[in-house]
Amino acid sequence: MGVRFLKIAAVYFLIAVVLGLVMGIIHNFSFTSVHAHLNLLGWVSMALFGLIYCIFPKAGETKLAKTHFWLHNIGLPLMQGVLFVQLVTGNQALVVGTIIGSLLLVLGVVLFVINVLAHIKTSNSIFSGKDISM
Repeated sequence: MGVRFLKIAAVYFLIAVVLGLVMGIIHNFSFTSVHAHLNLLGWVSMALFGLIYCIFPKAGETKLAKTHFWLHNIGLPLMQGVLFVQLVTGNQALVVGTIIGSLLLVLGVVLFVINVLAHIKTSNSIFSGKDISM
């Protein structure tokens, strides 16, 4: 799962960079919160999840990791996509979609924390048994 998280993180990074570029070119920064969330929850968080799952592959092979991946990757686009449309249209009723996406994302993060606490141990790191001191 680690590699899958890293690959999708790169996609979120590309989307966030393009959005930031477009906002800069047109001098309209209305979508700054979408840009920031895509960078933080898409690029940075997903890359960190991926690195953790690469370093601790047993944790990355669990059903918790797979469910976390899908909840995060359904929740984040839903949350940010609906927020984007809400900012364009001014339709405050769309906040329900943002809330649903946010809840899916939070649930995914809860599963990540449970997975980390249950499955990440020094003994099952890719570095266990190796001298990695500098």
